Amino acid sequence: MMTNLFGIHDFPLFLIASTLLVLTPGPDTFLIVTRASTLGARAGLTTTAGIISGCFVHIMAATVGLSAILAASALAFSAIKWVGAAYLIWIGIALLRSKASDGTMPEESNQSGVSGETVAPLPMRTLFVQGFLSNALNPKVIVFFIAFIPQFVSPTASDSAVGFLVLGLVFNLISLMWNTCTALTAARFRVWLKRPGTSLWINRVGGACFLGFGLKLALTERA
Repeated sequence: MMTNLFGIHDFPLFLIASTLLVLTPGPDTFLIVTRASTLGARAGLTTTAGIISGCFVHIMAATVGLSAILAASALAFSAIKWVGAAYLIWIGIALLRSKASDGTMPEESNQSGVSGETVAPLPMRTLFVQGFLSNALNPKVIVFFIAFIPQFVSPTASDSAVGFLVLGLVFNLISLMWNTCTALTAARFRVWLKRPGTSLWINRVGGACFLGFGLKLALTERA
């Protein structure tokens, strides 16, 4: 039982709340679904790995107190907010401009100039980096770790930092399981979804969602 270990309390409630939060669709979910449904399971899982790695940045930063500094600094929060918003908008524009054949980013297509030629799939490294930056550049995740997880760790505990780290890892594990299921489920429909008309529709909807996420993030005020 984890209650009172490392200052952690109300662990079952933390599990329930974390699961509900993970199940709520956001930029990460839409990125995974878009990549898995148009490029396959491997692409979706690679994107998931990038997102989970990005979350580790927030976990470690929060554990050593950096997230508290960023959350308290208007300048630091604004800087991360605008970079994150610009990145989400960039993804949205790229998806809106992508071809119907496979969801490949326009700037990474071949340069042959032959009309109608199929573009090459995105490299796995690119998909990983996109997932990583989608999560790591989201200041809302920073605020989440500062506002949510501390509610389940006693501030007077001598090893509260370890408790913070443990809860962050548990949250990331829940996120990993859900995002993996999401990627595999989306990939199962790839045969139908990769049809030119359908994949084009997915890219357009995904692009519009990312533009919306980016604009919403840009308008977010620091609490």
